[in-house]
Amino acid sequence: MTLNILMLSTLFPDMSRPNFGVFVERQARELASRAEAHVTVIAPIGMPPWPLSNAARYAPLRALPRKERWKDMTVYRPTFPIIPKFGGRTNVYSMTRAILPLVRRLHEEKPFDVIDASFFFPDGPVAQRLSRALGIPYSVKARGADIHYWGARSGTRKMVKRAADRAAGLLAVSAAMKRSMARMGIEDDKIRVHYTGVDLDRFELADRDAAKTALGFEGPVALCVGALIPRKGQELLVRALPHLPDVTLLMAGQGQYRRTLEKLAEELGVDRRIGYLGSVPHDRLPRIYAAADVMALVSASEGLANAWVEALACGTPIVISDVGGARELVDRPEAGRIVERDPEAIAAGIQALLDNPPDRETVRETALRFTWGTNGDVLLEHLQAVAHGETPPA
Repeated sequence: MTLNILMLSTLFPDMSRPNFGVFVERQARELASRAEAHVTVIAPIGMPPWPLSNAARYAPLRALPRKERWKDMTVYRPTFPIIPKFGGRTNVYSMTRAILPLVRRLHEEKPFDVIDASFFFPDGPVAQRLSRALGIPYSVKARGADIHYWGARSGTRKMVKRAADRAAGLLAVSAAMKRSMARMGIEDDKIRVHYTGVDLDRFELADRDAAKTALGFEGPVALCVGALIPRKGQELLVRALPHLPDVTLLMAGQGQYRRTLEKLAEELGVDRRIGYLGSVPHDRLPRIYAAADVMALVSASEGLANAWVEALACGTPIVISDVGGARELVDRPEAGRIVERDPEAIAAGIQALLDNPPDRETVRETALRFTWGTNGDVLLEHLQAVAHGETPPA
């Protein structure tokens, strides 16, 4: 019997933001490829009230179709009102109010069996309200900032906890994330670890020298893949560069924090050794990973970063901070180094890998257990149990 799944995700790519939540999209595609699953995606888009909505930055979002076929899936993109920088907790109410008529109509046409919320906030509390309105169970997945940030804020912590308590099942992107949830008082037995996947056919070994030549890189290269935001720790990488005189630092990602990083690099005299690649299309990342000697991402918090797994799949060792599922991934010296969030410690970790490069096949072996096939198997099994009123395996 086919399971009719409503996937709710505020992190989902569109034509104007092809990299936005690409890992959620890939998970949805894997699930939808199963004969036992029918997936409808609702990816709400927050828009500020007029006249703020007329700002140029919102023009691409205004132009998006409200319903489309996106890589063999039906995706709805209803809008809901937000208050930029201050909305937070009000987004739950405004999103629910905006999308509930659509959800009711779709449910009347073909009843949903279960709701799969892809992120804990605001998706989780919204799924809770939709569940009550439709009379069907829901599951929520914790990925990182949704627990570490929204689950810690006074205005939203209770909403996150309530959504967890009333869910029929929960997922966590790593065992470390599961422990963080348990420390919040969330029932441990309800939480199943659900690792991300990586496309091992796309993220594969390639000749590093040839990749460097093709991209115009020279000498040792450290790559950072992540949005340019303070939490991702690029400032610490810039501060580490004076201790790595021969290394070029490349940053793949975009964000307003770039201005701060550029100013700091100039002050430290390392600006000529930093390259800003902007938002790199996901299908072009493998070649950049292949050209890098090290991938460094020293975030203040993570669940289990896709960039970690993708780099390893390309045979590129990683230097990362001791956050989230870091120790679940770096389970052998060849995979890389877990370091303190300190410029000198970061530099030492990068230099150690440059001085003694690990065998790239061995590096890649670390990522082989993270497949999208396994990810889809676990998710389908979990949602089937939730829909049938059974206790999902932890």
